[in-house]
Amino acid sequence: MKLTCTIIDDEPLAIKLLENFVARTPFLQLQASFTDSVAALSAIKEQPSDLLFLDIQMPDLNGMELAHIVPTATRIIFTTAFKEYAFDSYEVNALDFLLKPIRYNKFLTAVEKAKNWFELSLQHAELSTQPTELNAQRPKDEVRTIFLKVNGELQQVALDNVIYIEGMKDYVTFYLTNNKLVTHLTMKAVEELLPSQRFMRVNRSYIVALERVRKVDRNDCIYIGNEIIHVTDSFLPKFKEYLNSKALL
Repeated sequence: MKLTCTIIDDEPLAIKLLENFVARTPFLQLQASFTDSVAALSAIKEQPSDLLFLDIQMPDLNGMELAHIVPTATRIIFTTAFKEYAFDSYEVNALDFLLKPIRYNKFLTAVEKAKNWFELSLQHAELSTQPTELNAQRPKDEVRTIFLKVNGELQQVALDNVIYIEGMKDYVTFYLTNNKLVTHLTMKAVEELLPSQRFMRVNRSYIVALERVRKVDRNDCIYIGNEIIHVTDSFLPKFKEYLNSKALL
């Protein structure tokens, strides 16, 4: 799989470094580089890239602002000298966050993660269009399985076996009924792959299988599997809405 990419950074030396990294990476194809974020926005709207290497601190239109208005199919890897932005980067389409000065091994880890994400998305799209008797009886948007890349291999996981998912920046752990699987993905990417009628994100680090929730206590803590997971304020309204639709009060 080849991924097209665009670089946006107001420092020419930073652009040259990333261009060199892209040239050394066989599955990346550079479409364009920009030092002007406003000019870049027009270009990527006309010709979207799969991947965007995006600096955060830039004049006129900064990286965080730009991230909210790029095409939704474009995935972002932030490149910045300011680590305080790391937390905010995962609220947009960011797959990863690279801290300057960037070394090639860190760059390669980030783009491998991006490649995995696009491969999984493609697998998901192909599976959802396969005509089977069971699929004919289900809504078209209901996914029954997903593929996770684990140790270089794609493993098919039945969603019925998923209890909850935990994210820790570069890794996501799927806790299943009989084991667990660790893969390079972001929580944002997982959230977009899973059917929303069955799975819900309840804080920055956890997504739960709604049918697996045993109870919810008065402190908005979910009891699921062997874990107690707190529903944080920003995710609470949607979770309360789900509970109200299911509860006999």
